[in-house]
Amino acid sequence: MDKTRLGIGLVVGVLVVQALASLLWSADATLTGVALAFNAVAAVSTGLFVRRGGRAAWVVAGWCAGFFGWHVVGLGELAGWWTTGLDAAFLVAAQYQLSVVYQAVMATAAGFAVHLLLPRR
Repeated sequence: MDKTRLGIGLVVGVLVVQALASLLWSADATLTGVALAFNAVAAVSTGLFVRRGGRAAWVVAGWCAGFFGWHVVGLGELAGWWTTGLDAAFLVAAQYQLSVVYQAVMATAAGFAVHLLLPRR
């Protein structure tokens, strides 16, 4: 399996897990709507990349970098390193330890997808 296919698999996995977590455990309807909208646009970008390839990798890597940043902010919020006021957005099933594991796994997967999808010379 080449790096691009593995990266696309990670992106799809991240999008599916984020969408399911948003639908199952979101504390707020507005947050769920925003999360699903971002996931939908990222899924369309990923689909275009799969079909066309080329420069679309930068767009998908950009989405993954954004998801990486979001989950790192969530880790920082849950760890008490900073306060964003979005703690409800980062809690999964109202369980602190599950939320920390979720944020760590998602940040790692998104960051690794960026690494795999960035074009190389």
